[in-house]
Amino acid sequence: MKIHKNDNVVVITGNDKGKTGKILKVFPKVSKVIIEGINIRKRHTKPNQTNPQGGILEKEMPIHVSNVMLIDPKTNEGTRIGSQIILNDKTGKKKHARVSRASGEMI
Repeated sequence: MKIHKNDNVVVITGNDKGKTGKILKVFPKVSKVIIEGINIRKRHTKPNQTNPQGGILEKEMPIHVSNVMLIDPKTNEGTRIGSQIILNDKTGKKKHARVSRASGEMI
């Protein structure tokens, strides 16, 4: 997956289309992510030790990775992501870097 935790993304389809948020958690095996303030669902809970009051809790639910785009730091719009191999001059090691397809800016 090309999207990681703490990335800023924009939702491109669904009920929350156009909203932006920060990725809180990534589930690579099922290709889903949880985004802060996106895809909120209400859950009715009984009283328990952690929540003695019980009641209705609002919770972010996972959304599929194909429904989000990473925000380009240069233009603040959604962009596709590519990768580029960078060679470190001092150590001679290769490193992969994520690159915006629209502006060519490193992410």
